[in-house]
Amino acid sequence: MGAWRPLLLFGGLSLRGGRSLVCRRQLSDAESEILKQRRTQIMSRGLPKQKPIEGVKQVIVVASGKGGVGKSTTAVNLALALAANDSSKAIGLLDVDVYGPSIPKMMNLRGNPELSQNNLMRPLLNYGISCMSMGFLVEETAPVVWRGLMVMSAIEKLLRQVDWGQLDYLVIDMPPGTGDVQLSVSQNIPISGAVIVSTPQDIALMDARKGAEMFRKVHVPVLGLVQNMSVFQCPKCKHKTHIFGTDGARKLARTLDLDILGDIPLHLNIREASDTGQPVVFSQPESDEAKAYLRIAVEVVRRLPPPPEGSPIGPGNRPGTWK
Repeated sequence: MGAWRPLLLFGGLSLRGGRSLVCRRQLSDAESEILKQRRTQIMSRGLPKQKPIEGVKQVIVVASGKGGVGKSTTAVNLALALAANDSSKAIGLLDVDVYGPSIPKMMNLRGNPELSQNNLMRPLLNYGISCMSMGFLVEETAPVVWRGLMVMSAIEKLLRQVDWGQLDYLVIDMPPGTGDVQLSVSQNIPISGAVIVSTPQDIALMDARKGAEMFRKVHVPVLGLVQNMSVFQCPKCKHKTHIFGTDGARKLARTLDLDILGDIPLHLNIREASDTGQPVVFSQPESDEAKAYLRIAVEVVRRLPPPPEGSPIGPGNRPGTWK
């Protein structure tokens, strides 16, 4: 019986047991391309087939590589800004951050979703926005201690078992990072575009870059970056301080050949409005902070591909009322 001898690869050379030296033939460009296509075919066999969310024309995901950069605040105010910029559009907001849902508090919503005749969950409504979140299905203070399969099951239900009615835009608040949830959402539904949120800080930008690259790998268009907490202005002396650095997101955008969708200042009004469940775009629409989100919404819509053909959604079909 011969002993097993390890195979070590170094570039184009193979070393077996340290004795024999085999030189591998360099592949031609045509052969490399064929091999690449073959690998893509093999990898795609196990991927789920994308299926649109019924009634939803376009999906916009708001993501970040790192937590704590204001992603959920941006998603909430982006949804409200889309509605404020065009009152004929129907907007939905889906929170797929299973472990740390923020949408219920930020949108001042509580309670369990009702079920339709088709046994689908009906979104909760506030400020004219249809909202769904894991936070509506568990106690506010209860931790979600689930393994991956249970999380994926919950994501599937949030994607497929909600009666959205007819929406022009569905804004999805993604969890931070580049894990299972991001991959599952990206592979299961067609996404019109991704918005990456980051502060100008180098540590946040490192992970924001990973987030942008992930969406590119799964063929999701990256609409651009939002530079959050870009500057702090003292309310008394008006002196401006770049607490997290200057224009870091702009430099990253140039590196990745992406656009900057806008800058959001570090301001007390934004934090207080979010904590009280009255987002700044709704509660202080004339403020500079709200106008920053409104401009970002314009830039997002401008970069979206044309919506798929179908029956138009008029103002009369728009769900939701203002509380």
